[in-house]
Amino acid sequence: MLEINKTDKFANIAIPDNWNGRTIENLLKEELHVPKKMLHQWRMNKSLYYKEETHPWSVKITAGETLSIPIYEEEENPIPPFDLPLSILYEDEDILVINKPAGLNTHPVNEKDTKTLLNAVSHYFLVKGIQTKPRHIHRLDKDTSGAILFAKHAYAGALLDAALAEGLIKRTYAALVCGIVQKEAGTVDAPIGRDRHRAGKMRVSPSGKQAITHYKVIKRMKPDHLTLVSCRLETGRTHQIRVHMSHIGHPLAGDVLYGGRKYAHMNGQALHAYRLNFLQPLTRQKLQVESPLPWS
Repeated sequence: MLEINKTDKFANIAIPDNWNGRTIENLLKEELHVPKKMLHQWRMNKSLYYKEETHPWSVKITAGETLSIPIYEEEENPIPPFDLPLSILYEDEDILVINKPAGLNTHPVNEKDTKTLLNAVSHYFLVKGIQTKPRHIHRLDKDTSGAILFAKHAYAGALLDAALAEGLIKRTYAALVCGIVQKEAGTVDAPIGRDRHRAGKMRVSPSGKQAITHYKVIKRMKPDHLTLVSCRLETGRTHQIRVHMSHIGHPLAGDVLYGGRKYAHMNGQALHAYRLNFLQPLTRQKLQVESPLPWS
């Protein structure tokens, strides 16, 4: 884990022993994974400091000294603010995890769509004086509730985007499904493609993309003929959990599109992103953030 403190626009990194003797440029590329465009800007602007001074990037660094990188620079926030109270599950200088309610889009689907979670986070930034634009790292369907990770600046966004692409951000969902699931745990390995007969619907299809879902029973509610399961995805296909659970005969409660029963007290399908496991992008501390289940 790295030791980092913030001053003004800089993240000040204490050089650990295992970085001793390496060049500034090597660290920026191989350890800090700074995007090429950002590296170019820092080099042109001479905005990076080692031991509180500018140096050629060929300089070898010493353990215990400080490398200061300008990741907290102000930037324009073009996202229209939407005043909506937020349920914050975790926050630090670099990231924000929000508990999204069902019925709210993660981000705008067109220019007129300004009442989304992203717009609400933009308003939060405005109120808190965070002078950057928010970046959502992943998304949830409109009617899916739960934890969504946001980056507070471009550098954190780049690191988290890469972590997501490499499968290093683990997302666990809870689903309330129709019927009593007999197996304690199982895996659905079935390709998913678009349903040609109904717009907006997906289906298991031999010509679809590979999709793998692991599920585990949490609780069987026999009087209600429902089962609470946890689901972990190896892939991220549209409607993956909804399609796969329906495929094995247990559609989600409230998910009429995929054969589930409708419940008056449910806003859409009973699917909730209840746990995120990932590394804090700068310090590399292991984080686990959980969101309480919305169903009793």
